[in-house]
Amino acid sequence: LGISLAALLGNGLIITSTACGQHLHTPMYFLLNLSLLDLGCISTTVPKSMANSLWDTRDIYFTRCAAQVFFILFLFTAEFALLTIMSYDRYVAICKPLHYGTLLGSRACVHMAAAAWGTGFLTALLHTANTFSLSLCRGNAVEQFFCEILKVLKLSCSRCYLSEVGLLVVSACLSFGCFVFIVGSYVQIFRAVLRIPSEQGSLKAFSTCLPHLAVVSLFITTCIFAYLKLPSIFSSSLDLVVSELYAAVPPVVNPLIYSLRNQVLKDALRKLMTGCVSAAIHCLLSSAKGSQCRS
Repeated sequence: LGISLAALLGNGLIITSTACGQHLHTPMYFLLNLSLLDLGCISTTVPKSMANSLWDTRDIYFTRCAAQVFFILFLFTAEFALLTIMSYDRYVAICKPLHYGTLLGSRACVHMAAAAWGTGFLTALLHTANTFSLSLCRGNAVEQFFCEILKVLKLSCSRCYLSEVGLLVVSACLSFGCFVFIVGSYVQIFRAVLRIPSEQGSLKAFSTCLPHLAVVSLFITTCIFAYLKLPSIFSSSLDLVVSELYAAVPPVVNPLIYSLRNQVLKDALRKLMTGCVSAAIHCLLSSAKGSQCRS
């Protein structure tokens, strides 16, 4: 519940401030998409787990399990693709600032964001259709707090599951390629930052970029560990911890790392909160005088 509320508050503030501030639409376009994906990620897994805990049940319908697998893959793949695009965005902004308007104009940003969402949808469709077309005959217990694709594959008694394992390996290789691209982008950024004569400017750039790289590293390493770990180190408690790290932590941390450290966005949030407080005070004063409030 605490994780869900923190993710809802942080991402909700970013979405609201970006939607209300016309001047934030273009520079905060990728952050808006990231917040939407984070809200989707946390809403797909945690609420069902909380409901099961409250009602003391572990049941989930087959169709809902398939839908949960689809949305998890869709949202997480789209988010990782978007994080890759955002690393390129920061590389161009810092290393090639004079070409930023040409390489990353409004149309290019829309196309890249659409590509991230489309990649997530296509990946999720392929994996979900392939997984749930198999016959599941080894019980019905998914050893996880949400329907994870590997846990569902363990219930299959068909040899056709090797095609899905092959798809997972290909997806893992592509994800690792994106991770290498992200690391390469930040290496170029750090090299450019080290050339900045101002020590304060270098520290500010490092304090912004290093947390970005840390969050991405946490996301990709835990995902790879969860899907490619050796059977000898299997542990249900370890699986739960790892799945929490890549499924629940990033949606909470991303608003702090990517958005709320941005001065422009903080100014917009301050303006939004000031406006809300002023409107509430005006409403209370109007109510005291007997007039009606208008939203």
